[in-house]
Amino acid sequence: MQTVRSTQAAPQSPPPSLAERQLARLQLQVFALTWLSYASYYFTRKNLSVVKSRLYDTLHISTTALGTIEALYLASYALGQFVSGAVGDRIGARKLLSIGMIGSALTAFVFGASSAVLPFALAFVANGFLQSTGWSGNVKAMQPFFSSTSRGRVMGLWTTNYQVGGLLATALATFLLTHFGWRSAFFGPALWVVVVGVLIALFLVEKPEECGLPPVEPELTRLRPDQPVRTDDQPDEGPTLFELLRMKVLWTLGLAYFGLKLIRYSLLFWLPFYLKQHLHYSEAQAGYLSLPFEVGGIVGSVAVGWLSDRYFRHSRLKVTVPAMLLLGVALVSYQLLGGRGLVVNAALLAIVGFLLFGPDSLLSGTMSQDLGGRAATGRVAGIINGMGSVGAIFSPLIVAKVSERFGWSTLFFGFCAVTVVAAALLFLSAILVERHRNT
Repeated sequence: MQTVRSTQAAPQSPPPSLAERQLARLQLQVFALTWLSYASYYFTRKNLSVVKSRLYDTLHISTTALGTIEALYLASYALGQFVSGAVGDRIGARKLLSIGMIGSALTAFVFGASSAVLPFALAFVANGFLQSTGWSGNVKAMQPFFSSTSRGRVMGLWTTNYQVGGLLATALATFLLTHFGWRSAFFGPALWVVVVGVLIALFLVEKPEECGLPPVEPELTRLRPDQPVRTDDQPDEGPTLFELLRMKVLWTLGLAYFGLKLIRYSLLFWLPFYLKQHLHYSEAQAGYLSLPFEVGGIVGSVAVGWLSDRYFRHSRLKVTVPAMLLLGVALVSYQLLGGRGLVVNAALLAIVGFLLFGPDSLLSGTMSQDLGGRAATGRVAGIINGMGSVGAIFSPLIVAKVSERFGWSTLFFGFCAVTVVAAALLFLSAILVERHRNT
């Protein structure tokens, strides 16, 4: 019997409407501008870690003084996180980011024009406060444009901004340092940050409604389930900063991020110094060899974001617990095997970056948007990142003191212990988020 084939055409998806095409263009525009914005913040942040050895050798700035400057910067950055998150929810991401970027560039000019510890410290403290506008402002700007069903993938890709930004900032500062001197490593990047700040002021759209489009999805995710979503024209301001600080889940997430940022900032600020002073690479090699750390982080952020959407959408934090435990193993392996040549060192640094930046991006980006919603994303991102930044405050002094007194091996084994504690806190956070969702 001859098989009769149906001539009926398969159903076609309807073409996208004008509104859908307009939203897609807005999503691309906001993604590109905010990605560029946060990546560019690193251009006035990473300079010091690259030029630190030169300042130590030529201006005789001591290790303790360098560590103190960074501790003051990070203290200012941590305080600024709480302030910037609340201010951003009030004045909007566009104003917050343009002010923060241009101000940060000005402090970099001051640092590059100085030659003593006191002006270095004052400039970097001011820079820390202005740098704090970057994360909460950009995460807030992204939140209204993407739904919770795709947020893990989108934010996983978006949070590559701080790996790419750190990578490019390190490469540029290293190039300027070795070819034009350490001051140029501050002046050149600052000019770029001013340009991006102006672009943000002119072109960033804060929500679809500004262009006559409806919200991407209803405001269903609440940190106060007892308060209904408003249906009138009055904006919902969400829970206050003090109400948020009484929530257990934000404390467990913040404390876990405390450990993550302690490790991340220790490596960001001290890796070139460690490679040159301890492993005896040249100044240029030490600068460039720290780049695989950020390259591994790029892959890790995308992979963990995709996994959280594909398999753990309703319990994203479950993917972070094994990653943190494996990070501890990778850190110890790097300390034991990192001196066995350039290839081994670079490969292990890439693995460390993969396992560190994946959970980092999920905590500070996707979870802040999931928990905060449109009204409170800035504040939630500020709280989580602010608590994490408190951990970062201690990183320069811990690295300086522990490495001088007990050696670098003790420091890396200590980092391993931190990852175990952070994994336990993330496991508890997953339980608390589940309870909150079922309330």
